[in-house]
Amino acid sequence: MPLSGPLWVSRFPTTRSLDDLVEPFRSNAKRFIAALRAAHATVTINDTLRPAERAYLMHFSFEIAREGRDPSTVPPQPGVDIQWVHPDAAGRMDLAASRAAAKDMVDAYGIVFKPVLQSRHIQGLAVDMDISWSNSLAIAKGDGTIRTISSVPRTGARNTDLHAIGASYSVIKLPTDDPHWSADGH
Repeated sequence: MPLSGPLWVSRFPTTRSLDDLVEPFRSNAKRFIAALRAAHATVTINDTLRPAERAYLMHFSFEIAREGRDPSTVPPQPGVDIQWVHPDAAGRMDLAASRAAAKDMVDAYGIVFKPVLQSRHIQGLAVDMDISWSNSLAIAKGDGTIRTISSVPRTGARNTDLHAIGASYSVIKLPTDDPHWSADGH
């Protein structure tokens, strides 16, 4: 059974295609992103659909590395043949090595916030994206009317005026997670 560590990061990749989202969120997200691009905003899609196996790896690597979870207590996940416990030369648990491998995973995933096991990404109801623009942004709301955003910052992460535009497309911003937009804000 392979030991935990950064080699796991390339397994069970998250997709970046809006086509992997479920309806009606897929169409709503596509319309919102099309409006952003038509308004000359820069949109970079980072994550859409996340396999449950990847969420498991992200969640438990974070708990071991950052929250001090005992790696021997991590429950198994079907389809993920990982060994969280790293043995020392005598075959006993090497807690330092186990935590270091989990930290390497957290770093390689680029985890900022604690990943959950059940998320809108697993359900196909979320997209992580970076949005930015220069000057003012004249953008169509969901009903087609044009709204000009001149407020700062000029990013999707923190601009509440843009969050309201997204909501008009039923693409809701989770304010506590910079790139995260979903069907319900979770």
